[in-house]
Amino acid sequence: MKPPAAAKITYRWRDPIADEEMCDLVLSHGGSPSPGWWPRISRHSLGWVGARDTHRLLVGFVNVAWDGGDHAFLIDTKTRGDHQHSGIGRELVHRAAAAAADAGCEWLHVDFTPDLAPFYFDACGFRSTEAGLIHLRTDPRYSGSDGS
Repeated sequence: MKPPAAAKITYRWRDPIADEEMCDLVLSHGGSPSPGWWPRISRHSLGWVGARDTHRLLVGFVNVAWDGGDHAFLIDTKTRGDHQHSGIGRELVHRAAAAAADAGCEWLHVDFTPDLAPFYFDACGFRSTEAGLIHLRTDPRYSGSDGS
């Protein structure tokens, strides 16, 4: 169910978000929440954007990780299941990009599954680049590695 077009959504950089709210948001769009995840992750972020409805319900979120310099990374973009396809995700990404630029970042990276390409490329303005990825937990060269 799509929210009413007139629904007022407020967006806030570094919005105070409780772990329970994050778990509820993840559940609302079919994800599997991991209690305690948000308090562990948030302290490593450049920042994040929270989106709330008029009742202060968390309806969207995006996290911005960074390297402390020129590169920021968009992670965990989420929109409450009954609020998807209403522009909230696009606005979250736009505000996260602006905040990363304000912090001095030059590049904003994102990775995603192929079904999300129209969202990130068309709605948000990302462009395709070549990149590499290693799944460290399943690659036998790294899984169980002691780092030496």
